[in-house]
Amino acid sequence: MTDTQTTPVKEKRQRALRGRVVSNKMDKTVLVQVDRRVKHPLYGKIIIRSRKYQAHDEENQYNEGDIVEIAEGRPISRNKSWHVVRLVTPARI
Repeated sequence: MTDTQTTPVKEKRQRALRGRVVSNKMDKTVLVQVDRRVKHPLYGKIIIRSRKYQAHDEENQYNEGDIVEIAEGRPISRNKSWHVVRLVTPARI
């Protein structure tokens, strides 16, 4: 086998979520609330389930009310293993 042949490396797909910044009071951390719309198993009504994630914000640039996209990464602290990728829409003042 020659050294010029390389096997393609399969990239690992990152989970990405979109949510609203609920709190930015911590240093380099924002609290992002992600809402999901699910159908109730018995009654069939659409209900909203929400969960909050702590995401890393290096420059402290995101404010409350901003819609941001977060991606999963390596653990940064006990509760923080997500980081903010980009700002989708800024908060209305």
